[in-house]
Amino acid sequence: MISEDEARLKILESVAALPPRDMDLASSLGCFAARDYVAGVALPNFDNSAMDGYAVVAASCSRGGRLRVVGEQAAGIDLGVRVSAGEAIRIFTGAPLPHGADAVIMQEEVTVNGTDIVMNGEAAVGEFIRRAGCDVAKGQKIVSAGERMGAVKVALLASQGIAQVTVGGEVTAGIVSTGDELVSPGKELQAGQIYDSNSVLLRGLLQNCGVFRHSVEHCPDRHDSLHRALKRGLQNSVLIITGGVSVGAHDLVKSTLQTLGANIEIWRVAIKPGKPFLFGRSGQCAVFGLPGNPVSAFVTFLKFVRPAILKMMGAAGNELELRAVRARLTEDVMGDGDRPHYVRGKLAGGEFTPVGRQESHALFGLSRSNALLRISSGERLERGAIVTVEVWD
Repeated sequence: MISEDEARLKILESVAALPPRDMDLASSLGCFAARDYVAGVALPNFDNSAMDGYAVVAASCSRGGRLRVVGEQAAGIDLGVRVSAGEAIRIFTGAPLPHGADAVIMQEEVTVNGTDIVMNGEAAVGEFIRRAGCDVAKGQKIVSAGERMGAVKVALLASQGIAQVTVGGEVTAGIVSTGDELVSPGKELQAGQIYDSNSVLLRGLLQNCGVFRHSVEHCPDRHDSLHRALKRGLQNSVLIITGGVSVGAHDLVKSTLQTLGANIEIWRVAIKPGKPFLFGRSGQCAVFGLPGNPVSAFVTFLKFVRPAILKMMGAAGNELELRAVRARLTEDVMGDGDRPHYVRGKLAGGEFTPVGRQESHALFGLSRSNALLRISSGERLERGAIVTVEVWD
């Protein structure tokens, strides 16, 4: 059994980014940039008005003074108009700044009197003007390789006229759930059976990572059916198996993988919940064996499978991590047992509260949680302590 940190390091060293691909910018949401992107267009790329109002020469503006309106500039094509002292140009938000203007006065600060305006205040040089390049300078790096393509980053690239982007490779995943006791939702339960919730859980977690091409298969605890299911699953970038990875007589996953030529690199990790965890390789496929208890499967997915998948998708740096937040603990927490324990709880209003039964089968409490608190073996955290929690929702 190895430590959590050793397991994570070994897994991340074992996987590599898949070959990048080109795609339409609009389709890249949730992917990771495969190269740096540099601005070819300054933002804004011309001086423009930040308000509806009048473009003026600030030095000719005084309270009660009159200015003659000599033209208009709307947002759009630059008409090349010019303003001189004693004059004003009607202008609208985003419109190019007329030649000679060094300020914009809001329309609320003037009184219109025929073809003139009367100033109700004064104008300062630079007031309500957006200068070219004040947001983004030409040549500035705007997206780094390994960054997730969120909606705002996609919009930023669109502002540069970019229609095609290069992103990390596409991960495909196979999910194999094992166990004679499992029944698919919608079917009738017999005595001693339970519904297969892990497959549904893992599909959702994969989609949250940006993996949408996946297969799902269930097989009973028999070598022949498991062999066939795992052989099919190994055709993917990632194979995730739930159940059958412990040391009982019906835990057949490890031996079956070995008959298929898989190299098992990790077998059991010092983490609670989730000790019966497996990681290996078979050709180009990364293989993860997760415990059958749903909370154990959830925690080990977040801590080991998720960062590996994101790295394969081209993520880098902090993009591999769950969001860490400082919070105040609302009750005492004790690290019982001989392994670090991930306590599930609710982060709200800057406070973290453990939720429900902290046992590996307790799915209801997990469903009411949105964060994990790691507590070391034998550690005691008192109510009111400031702790770091990892947020998944």
